[in-house]
Amino acid sequence: MAQKTLLKGRVLSFTGSPFEGEPTEAVKISEAVLVEDGRISAVADADSLRAAHPNADLIDYGQHVIMAGFVDAHVHYPQTAMIASWGKRLIDWLNTYTFPEEMKFGDPAYASEIANRYLDLTAAHGTTTMCSFCTIHPESVDAFFAAAQQRNQRVVAGKTCMDRNAPEGLQDTAQTAYDQSAALLEKWHGVDRLSYAITPRFSPTSTPEQLEAMGALWAEHPHCLMQTHLSEQTDEIAWVRELFPEARDYLDTYENFGLLGAHGVYGHVIHLESRERDRLREVDAALIHCPTSNTFIGSGLFDMTGLMRDGHRVGLATDTGGGSSFSMLRTMAAAYEIGQLRGAPLHAAQLLWLGTVGSARTLRMDDCVGNVAPGMEADLVVLDLASTPAIAQREACADDLWEAIFPTIMMGDDRAISAVWIGGEPVAR
Repeated sequence: MAQKTLLKGRVLSFTGSPFEGEPTEAVKISEAVLVEDGRISAVADADSLRAAHPNADLIDYGQHVIMAGFVDAHVHYPQTAMIASWGKRLIDWLNTYTFPEEMKFGDPAYASEIANRYLDLTAAHGTTTMCSFCTIHPESVDAFFAAAQQRNQRVVAGKTCMDRNAPEGLQDTAQTAYDQSAALLEKWHGVDRLSYAITPRFSPTSTPEQLEAMGALWAEHPHCLMQTHLSEQTDEIAWVRELFPEARDYLDTYENFGLLGAHGVYGHVIHLESRERDRLREVDAALIHCPTSNTFIGSGLFDMTGLMRDGHRVGLATDTGGGSSFSMLRTMAAAYEIGQLRGAPLHAAQLLWLGTVGSARTLRMDDCVGNVAPGMEADLVVLDLASTPAIAQREACADDLWEAIFPTIMMGDDRAISAVWIGGEPVAR
């Protein structure tokens, strides 16, 4: 007999995009969700579901909000231990903090320790799916996928490829990058809830030969995602111009080697030129907004309103550990603040959509995660809208649900996460 669990609360589902028309019109609030064998089988009023499934286990979350688990579309799990490192611009920050830490991931035991620590920390913050860069070491990929597999978690990851402008211990070659990536893809992609992403770090750390090799691998496996960085900082863009003087722009350094396509996932994309914006939209590539990282490292202000208006596929991400928090709630708050600085603040419904459906769309997974609807995988987060005294006193005088939710977005942390479900099972807390 199928295992059934009935969860009662304020169930939040998206019926469309809150960036089209009135944001709240894209949201439906229901009373209960039925979870059956790892999937959502029904969303409806509590009485009818209880009557139809009297033997289902009942969990009543009261006035808590039940919604899809958060989807973090761009992270570096190997940077977990050095998150919130002080005071550097991107290139200096990589050399000072990131690369020395990533050197450690050739040790399978250390890689496993950090992978499990990262998944514990993110689950505590309500994140159930993420797309992660690993290091150049195959051991780092194996560790991350093994940890996620043990938790029955839907994740994407890939071996980071670099063959220049990095410490010797963090460089591979065009050939080893291809061979090891191909072997890891064959080993892990499509196993349980795991997906592989071809992962050149960014143009400055790959020779043209390596970029060409990664483009060839992607052409052989076009169903896979390809993740990288693009136009994060102005000094980075200047560096790319020096390294690729023949390129029309930063995006051209990928496009020329077959690394531009519909399954491409491009992190940051703050300082895009008109041609780059047009080409990314033409191929329906994914653009990932990393607001806490962009402010922490001083990169710039993402043009959310303009890119959404132009029809781009946009997601949201912590960018751990360039980002200064594991929390997607904090990430949403930062996205709101950046919107304010650009004169276009985002509605709470838009922020929640970006951290769930929007990010799932960028990973081409919105058919299985990122929303609460029949047939979707049961990855859920339960939000307590009165998790701290400061939040509770504001929520108490809210006029509607959106006024009640917004303080949790702006001030919430792991205390706001009342429960997390992954693959239809509650996560121990």
